[in-house]
Amino acid sequence: MRSRMVHEVASSVASVSSVAKMFLACAAIALASGCATRYGAPVVERAPEARPAPAKPAIAAKPAPRPADARPEAYTVRKGDTLYSIALDHGLDYRELAQWNGIGEPGMIRPGQQLRLTPPASTAMVAPLRSSPGVESRPLGGAAADAVKTEPKAVRAPYSEQAYAQLSAARVESRPPVTREEGDEAVSWSWPARGRVISAFNDGANMKGISIAGKPGQPVLASAAGRVIFSGTGIRGFGKLIVIKHNNSFLSVYAHNSELLVKEGQNVAKGQKIAEMGSTDTDQVKLHFEIRRLGKPVDPMKLLPPDQAA
Repeated sequence: MRSRMVHEVASSVASVSSVAKMFLACAAIALASGCATRYGAPVVERAPEARPAPAKPAIAAKPAPRPADARPEAYTVRKGDTLYSIALDHGLDYRELAQWNGIGEPGMIRPGQQLRLTPPASTAMVAPLRSSPGVESRPLGGAAADAVKTEPKAVRAPYSEQAYAQLSAARVESRPPVTREEGDEAVSWSWPARGRVISAFNDGANMKGISIAGKPGQPVLASAAGRVIFSGTGIRGFGKLIVIKHNNSFLSVYAHNSELLVKEGQNVAKGQKIAEMGSTDTDQVKLHFEIRRLGKPVDPMKLLPPDQAA
C-alpha cells in the first residue's frame, strides 16, 4: 500500500515536471519570437519623392533697339529752316510732313517748333498743298518772329467730301509701289547725265554730292525709277531742283537745272529725261547730283555703275 502511494506521488511529480518543461519551452519560444520581431524587423528603404523643379522667373523681353541710322521721331525747327529743307534732310515728302503736323502752308513754321517725322495714328485733316512753281523761297527770319511765311505759297482749298475723295484717289494713283528693302541693292542706279565729274563727294561740304559738267540744255535723266516729290525752287543754293523718291530709304537730288520737265507726284522711269542742265543758283553750267539714304547724303560714286562715258 505504501509503495503504491509512493509510486503515484512520483508519477505526479514527473507529470508536473513535464508540464513545467513544456511551459518553459513555450515561454522560451515566445520570448525568442518577440525578440526577433523587435530587433529583426526588415528595413525597407524608400526612394525620395520626386519634386517638380522650381519655375524660373519670367524675364521680360527687351524691345529691339532702333537702328543707328533710323530717322528721329521729331525735329526742332531752327532759324533758316524751311519745310522743304527739313523734309529733304530726313528723306521725306514735304507734303506728307505738312500733313502729319497739321501745317496748311509750307511757310507756317517757326524756330523752336517741334515737328513729328513719322505719321501719327490718325493723320490730321489739312487742305491740299499746291505750290506756285518757279518762286524762290525765303529762309526763316529772326527768332522773334512767331511765324514767317515762305514761298512758294500754298493754296488752301475749302473742305468737302468730294474734294477729299478726289485728293485721296489722286494720291493713291500717283504713288508707285514702294519696296521695303533698305539695302543698296534695292535700287538699280544709272548716271543722271553725261559729262566730267568736276566735284567729288565731300561729307564736310554744305551740298553733299557730285557735280557733273555739261552744256546748257543738256538732258538730265532720272537715275532710277520713282516718284517726283519736289519740283521747284524751294531750297536756297540748289536753284531749280528736282527730288525723286525711289523707296522708303532712297532719294535722288538734281540741282541747278535750267528747265524742269516733270511735276510733283509724277512717276518717272529710270533714264527718263526730267530736266535740262543749267546754272541756276551757281556760277557755271553743271548738274549737282545727290543720293540720300534716310535723308543722309551718301557718296554716289559708290552706287553708280563705273562705265559712265564722259
